[in-house]
Amino acid sequence: MKMRLNPIVKKDLQVAARSMRLSWGLFAYEALLALAYLLTMAVIQGNSTNIYGAGNVYSYLVSLFPVLAVSQVCIVALIVPIITASSISGERERQTLDIMLTTCMSPFSIVLGKVISAVLRILFFVAASTPIMALAFVLGGLSWINLFYFLLTIILLSVLSGSIGIFCSALCRRSITAVILSFAFYFMIYFMTFLPLVLRAAMGASSAGESVLVLLFNPAVFFEEFFMQIMTGNSLLGGSGYVFSRSDVGFLSYHLATGKRWMFVSAGCILLLALLFMLAAAWKVNPMHSASGRKRGKARKG
Repeated sequence: MKMRLNPIVKKDLQVAARSMRLSWGLFAYEALLALAYLLTMAVIQGNSTNIYGAGNVYSYLVSLFPVLAVSQVCIVALIVPIITASSISGERERQTLDIMLTTCMSPFSIVLGKVISAVLRILFFVAASTPIMALAFVLGGLSWINLFYFLLTIILLSVLSGSIGIFCSALCRRSITAVILSFAFYFMIYFMTFLPLVLRAAMGASSAGESVLVLLFNPAVFFEEFFMQIMTGNSLLGGSGYVFSRSDVGFLSYHLATGKRWMFVSAGCILLLALLFMLAAAWKVNPMHSASGRKRGKARKG
């Protein structure tokens, strides 16, 4: 059975491939990663010179991976909302959204196609950065399977960022407003998930309890857990010597932190959050809802 490609994905990729912005974007992406790599190597060389005779420079090369990985994560987190925040609002500005909605595609298919096309474009950047990332594994002595896991985490972040951007694009009529609103949602997810912990601390609670579970939806905590697992084999939560001990968190939070459970459960929660944003965007784009709203408004006036 032949698999049918989403027409939105095909159209967006063709438009992006014909534009020089993709090439210049790849160049800027590579340049920023190369700069991060060179700066990190300079710092490592300086530290190894200061401790000459007391350490080995190769023990510091492991830090190449988290530096380059965090650089990629920050770039992707900034790029994807900008790409997707103009998806629906841009179609409105070009007056092509109504034509798109008259096709046999459902609103969710349109939204999903926009998110997939953004993720695929980000994969172009990630694939192009593989040689630079490979240096961190060749010199740092990390396992190559970790590079594959990192690619999966980048895809996860791209899906969440794309779903936020497409939701804001469906809400706003102008692209610039959608971009600003996307970063406002970023702020809410990244920082407001710490609010339960702050409130418990303000009330003088002796432990964080199960309020830590809200952090399962925080991508920053997810990546911190990912790097902790790769670099140290430990978890961000639970146990002595970690950030939280058994007495600091609740029963469920502590046992989720055993092994890699927190990381996998957090990945599932982030995907669920992305799905909710896409469903909300599809509901907003669906012309049936706006039509029914107008009918209700006319009925009330009559």
